[in-house]
Amino acid sequence: MSNQETARPLAPGLDLAALTSKARAISEQEGKIYAQRRARSKAMFENPETGFYDQVPQHWMRDWPMPFPFAVAGASGSTLTDIDGNELTDFCLGDTGSMFGHAPQPVVEALAQSGTRGLTTMLPSGETTKVGKLLTDRFGPFVFQVAATASDANRFAIRVARAVTGRKKVLVFDGCYHGAVDETLVDLEDGKTVPRSNLLGQVVDVTTTSVSIPFNDVEALKAALETKEIAVVLAEPVMTNCGMILPDEGYLDTLRELTRANGTLLHIDETHTISTGLGGYTAVHGLEPDIFVVGKPVGGGIPVAIWGMSKDVAQGMSDIRAKMTGIGHSGIGTTLSGSTLQIACLRACLEEVMTAEAYATMNRNADRLEQGFTDAIRAAGLPWHVSRVGARLEIVFSATPVRNAKEAHAAEIDDIQHALHISLLNQGYLVTPFHNMVLVAPTTTEAQIEGLLGAFEQVLTRLVSQEDVQ
Repeated sequence: MSNQETARPLAPGLDLAALTSKARAISEQEGKIYAQRRARSKAMFENPETGFYDQVPQHWMRDWPMPFPFAVAGASGSTLTDIDGNELTDFCLGDTGSMFGHAPQPVVEALAQSGTRGLTTMLPSGETTKVGKLLTDRFGPFVFQVAATASDANRFAIRVARAVTGRKKVLVFDGCYHGAVDETLVDLEDGKTVPRSNLLGQVVDVTTTSVSIPFNDVEALKAALETKEIAVVLAEPVMTNCGMILPDEGYLDTLRELTRANGTLLHIDETHTISTGLGGYTAVHGLEPDIFVVGKPVGGGIPVAIWGMSKDVAQGMSDIRAKMTGIGHSGIGTTLSGSTLQIACLRACLEEVMTAEAYATMNRNADRLEQGFTDAIRAAGLPWHVSRVGARLEIVFSATPVRNAKEAHAAEIDDIQHALHISLLNQGYLVTPFHNMVLVAPTTTEAQIEGLLGAFEQVLTRLVSQEDVQ
């Protein structure tokens, strides 16, 4: 019996080993149905001559829990259509990149207009001042810069933090998500920071510059910061990479107090938690970071991210640059960052898409999903709960909220996760490939919400049924 099948309290008559066995049988049957409906996608991804490694533009597109990826023919609002003509309600939404729906009209129009004026020039556009004000009005009194991705934004901000503090170490939380930033690709094993497994081509020992501690552990945080070696704490206000892990009451206040007391900068990455509400978790909960990053949906789905510094950090950066000779070559910024196209789409998204009204709709529908998921879980007698950050929800295979990565990993049951994913997909609902996260867009309809809830209830009923899978 695997550690995932260790006894846990279930409703009378339910056994975890039996549930995982049933889940494997469901996945096998649903996999056949999936393949039967997607002959064109199957042929496409069985062709070794596509010109792409592993037949896909990014190798991790093969990591979805399905027999092979499906190829998208079109995406609009909250609906995807694949090249075999299957229509899906999309609750994955490019895992936050299309959080406000696919192809928002204001952004599409900005793309078209920008195309007639040139896409990139290595110079600021006439909209720069307007977009700068929109950013400060929306996210707070930061001094902003533009990047192509949140990974880039985090890299650039770490450089600034090290320069301003004169320190080299970065503190991250075990199980964190910060894109492809080298310093964050570490894990915590037996109390020690180690390089994350499965990294390709890793030649630098990132444990010399990175420290990993458990989330929600005040004593570990104190011990790490009191060394006075940490330049910056890079944190999601709610962890999202190993399941959604909410902060303990007061933990983020303590994080802010301890970083200030020890001369360490606080860097908040809102790439996923922007789902919280207008201005992200930082604005909704009144956080006061020194550095603020958000990517993915901030431009309506085009490649753009923004990173902001407090005025003190920006002044520190300016003081250092004033002492340097030469121009450029700071290691910060890329040619396509701050392009005319990005600025135009940022303006369109901030003014017309990422609005208070949009968030109100998203959170109202997320309320219904949270209640519906909870009711279905209870009806099935399963010891699970729903974790939520605004319009972002996740089913956690634990009776109580998890507080750190170790607890989150202990709650994972891959077989059940895979069965849920492909069963929902075959009923017409796409959720994320990992942890079955569900994201609600302002374009998501009440009918789509009710449809997903009905599909979820049906899968759970099938999972806990005493009957064999047919």
